[in-house]
Amino acid sequence: MSDPYASRTTLSEHTLDGFGTVRILALDAARDADVVHGWVSEERAVFWGMTGLTRDQVADVYAHMATLDTHHAFLVLKDGTPVALLQTYEPEADRVSECYDVEPGDIGIHLLLAPADAAGSRAGWTAALTRALLRYVLGLPGRSRIVVDPDVRNDKAVQRFLRLGFTAGPAVVLPEIDLPEVFLPQKRAQLAFLRREAVADLLV
Repeated sequence: MSDPYASRTTLSEHTLDGFGTVRILALDAARDADVVHGWVSEERAVFWGMTGLTRDQVADVYAHMATLDTHHAFLVLKDGTPVALLQTYEPEADRVSECYDVEPGDIGIHLLLAPADAAGSRAGWTAALTRALLRYVLGLPGRSRIVVDPDVRNDKAVQRFLRLGFTAGPAVVLPEIDLPEVFLPQKRAQLAFLRREAVADLLV
């Protein structure tokens, strides 16, 4: 079977011993809509805020994001299989900036993992994949700190970031905003931060 992603430009590729090869591509709103819609429609993705959207609405959201200089979306592959949706954003251009003091070098991320059986997930799988993504994000020019803002009710995501070395910040209320095809309601979020020097070993 041919690899449908073989012709896509690779932004980053890391091969991790005992895990596999993690490849990061720019999300293609049209070509990747089926995969992403399948993930965001599941009940487990309720905190992503897109469970009620159609496939075309999801494609429209990411087509709009592709026009922005401040927000970016990526499809993450493990050994050729889609396993995560990664989004990065400039905090000063996001609603989170109303809730904390943005520092130079900050970059925000959102991470949605594929269903547990997407690529034979097992113990340590999520941590290994996330470390590869942190390595990519902190390797971007000028980046010194990652900011995350999971919903306080999403304890699984909050605890995952803390285990990876993030330092918990305050719980804050993010204001509601309107985007094309999607409304993001007011959200109580748990801020957490990871400085580049805390994970210097990932960047070697």
